[in-house]
Amino acid sequence: MLPEFNLQNLLTSYITPERVSLAIRVVLILLIGIPLVRLIRNLVRKLIKDRLSLQSEQLVVRAVYYVSIMILMISVLNEFGFKLSALLGAAGVFGIAIGFASQTSVSNIISGIFLISEKPFMIGDSVQIGNTIGSIEAIDLLSIKLKTFDGRYVRVPNETMIKTEVINITRYPIRRANISVGVSYKEDISKVLAVLTDIAANEPLALQEPAPFLQVDSFADSGININFGVWTSKENVTIMRNALMIKIKERFNEEGIEIPYPHVRLVTEDSEQNRQHT
Repeated sequence: MLPEFNLQNLLTSYITPERVSLAIRVVLILLIGIPLVRLIRNLVRKLIKDRLSLQSEQLVVRAVYYVSIMILMISVLNEFGFKLSALLGAAGVFGIAIGFASQTSVSNIISGIFLISEKPFMIGDSVQIGNTIGSIEAIDLLSIKLKTFDGRYVRVPNETMIKTEVINITRYPIRRANISVGVSYKEDISKVLAVLTDIAANEPLALQEPAPFLQVDSFADSGININFGVWTSKENVTIMRNALMIKIKERFNEEGIEIPYPHVRLVTEDSEQNRQHT
């Protein structure tokens, strides 16, 4: 026969004054500790604001935040009877296994330290990594966070940043907008270069110093390719490039300059036979 279930005896055996006291202490530690951790993080952020670079500021604030969280966790575990010496001993037992498993993380941390010290880019810079172009939102010890211009989130490990060619698009205050212009072989190249020079001179967003870049680049299948580069501030590159493209098309129409396009000649069997008979 099963013993009669007694809820009162069950509660009495599990809810003891020691356990109630322990629960109250843990709750108090969390209620006081969590706001205190946030307060410390905000105070550190205010103290170092405008004294360090933005990425260094983020790293310091996060390091203080993580250390504070660790102290809070140790305090809670201490209430449950876990001593710090026991935790360190357990960490030593699992340290070797974790070390083998975290080689990639260690490599990323070391790479992150090199990136922070070298400063090839800053938060807010636009960079190109392989085929990915975006604005840097965060520089952490493990990875770089990017936001692409079409609104995607990209995480790039620091080790990849060290091994890969990275192009900082907005490092310098001015940039050159490059346009490849093709003209027909029958055109007067001197006239074409003069028209392009005049377009650059009358573009409000263009800088006259450095001077526009003009280079007869190559003889293509359908025409001659000319490299046309105009300098402007880094904020206006895309806007000015679009404006130049429109003005080139309009001026070439006005001046009667032909922009080449591929021609295809079709020869049918009947026309080939007629040519042979004649």
